[in-house]
Amino acid sequence: MKFTYRNGNEAGEVAILESLGGGVGLFDFDNDGDLDLCLPGGGHYSEKRGNVRDVVGWPHAIYRNDGDWHFTEVTLEAGAAIQTFYSHGAAAADFDNDGFCDVLMTGYGGLLLLHNRGDGTFEEVAKSFGLTDSMWSSSAAWGDFNKDGTLDVYVAHYADWSFQKHPFCPGPKPGTRESCPPREFLGLPHTMYFNTGDGSFRDVTQECGLVPGGKGLGVLTADLDLDGDVDVYVGNDTVANFLYRNDGTGKFEEVGLISGTALSQTGSPDGSMGVDVGDFNLDGLPDLWVVNFERESNALYRNDGNGFFQHVSQGTGVLAVGALYVGWGTAFADLDLDGDEDLFVSNGHVIRFPENAPIRQTPLLFDNQNGKRLVNVAAEAGPYFREGHEGRGSAAGDLDGDGDVDLVISRLNQPVALLRNTTKTSHHWLSLRLIGLQSPRLPIGAVVKLTSGTKTQVRQVKGGTSFASTIDPRLLFGLGNAESIPSVEIVWPSGQVQQLPVLTMDRRWLIREGLDPVPE
Repeated sequence: MKFTYRNGNEAGEVAILESLGGGVGLFDFDNDGDLDLCLPGGGHYSEKRGNVRDVVGWPHAIYRNDGDWHFTEVTLEAGAAIQTFYSHGAAAADFDNDGFCDVLMTGYGGLLLLHNRGDGTFEEVAKSFGLTDSMWSSSAAWGDFNKDGTLDVYVAHYADWSFQKHPFCPGPKPGTRESCPPREFLGLPHTMYFNTGDGSFRDVTQECGLVPGGKGLGVLTADLDLDGDVDVYVGNDTVANFLYRNDGTGKFEEVGLISGTALSQTGSPDGSMGVDVGDFNLDGLPDLWVVNFERESNALYRNDGNGFFQHVSQGTGVLAVGALYVGWGTAFADLDLDGDEDLFVSNGHVIRFPENAPIRQTPLLFDNQNGKRLVNVAAEAGPYFREGHEGRGSAAGDLDGDGDVDLVISRLNQPVALLRNTTKTSHHWLSLRLIGLQSPRLPIGAVVKLTSGTKTQVRQVKGGTSFASTIDPRLLFGLGNAESIPSVEIVWPSGQVQQLPVLTMDRRWLIREGLDPVPE
């Protein structure tokens, strides 16, 4: 695959717009059972008119997964070749519960909502459906915040930059120009849209309790306090991160500071980019993970219950990799199927003349050692992990249907990278695809508890995560050398609790809310 995200740096503007890059959307748009790709293309600038240029988008792309690691671009035939703005993110979900996955694309100047018609084609409907946002959006995440059975969407915005607000920041040598840091710009307010259920969205930002500002980059949606509704966590750049606790009706309280998830271990804001949620220590509580700028540590916030988290990067081995990385896409995923969630991080610098670290950076791959310690094993993970990249968004998912998690990574001005998981292991696994009936068809916030022997794993169907990307909606559990058939319990967003009958290991299962599982 040669598709490349391009940021327009050849124009010499050195704008902060060029630093964000793009994400990766994994979604099965044609319902053939495998994961296709939606890839934002970035953008560039028009010729100068005086001192002003227009910001112009490069085309995005949709690739159909043909199996056996062959992908065919189908953007034109799918009716999705719409070039309107400088794009960053792809947030895929079935927002209208019609059985076909749609995709929301973020970027500088507006949103695109590609509505899946169900016949292999898309229709762009953002403005006609009420998504009139024109601010610089970075990431978005879906979730049924008001529990009406339809998916709503949180849109994170970044900074108030334009060519009218484009200061000259000098480089290290006379006559050179550097990308201005985010502290030079004000943060933009984020937006919440509720799905009306009739083919439109309503801006509820004021009434649902969002706070001003933010400089948002990564956003995720999940039931972070396990109270039965979908909360929101946002990684903000150089200002405090947000944790929005949902009261169950779609009203939110921002509790980042009091929960312990807003700042670094020293009490200062980080330059936060990618985010994810997982249960790293296997205690059943969802922990938060945030990747940050250089001279900062990536942040692992352990959930101690009752809405409180503790920054535990130092005690878990995260700090052992040093502080020279600039992290973007990231993922909790059991990459070796041993029953605990490992961590992947895509890295790459954002400035042209870094003093402490290279622009192209190696990824990180933390092996989770039974919930006690995280050890970087990137050097042994394959050639890609030993090379430098201008890494940005990434998405984790089983692209070839073999029961392990692969990776897709977007890079700045380099082709998208597809990483096949070739880990040699005899470990067992179980893949679950959840379909809501009373809950939204994509049941974001569904909590699945799997018990095998003495070990219990808890996972959620998540929205957002990483940076500007969409992960595999299926939940993949590594079972290690389990000899007993695991038991599985699902708590659906509707509140229904479902105990599954015995499931055969080493296969994929389709679970419809309240109905018996069906092998896929």
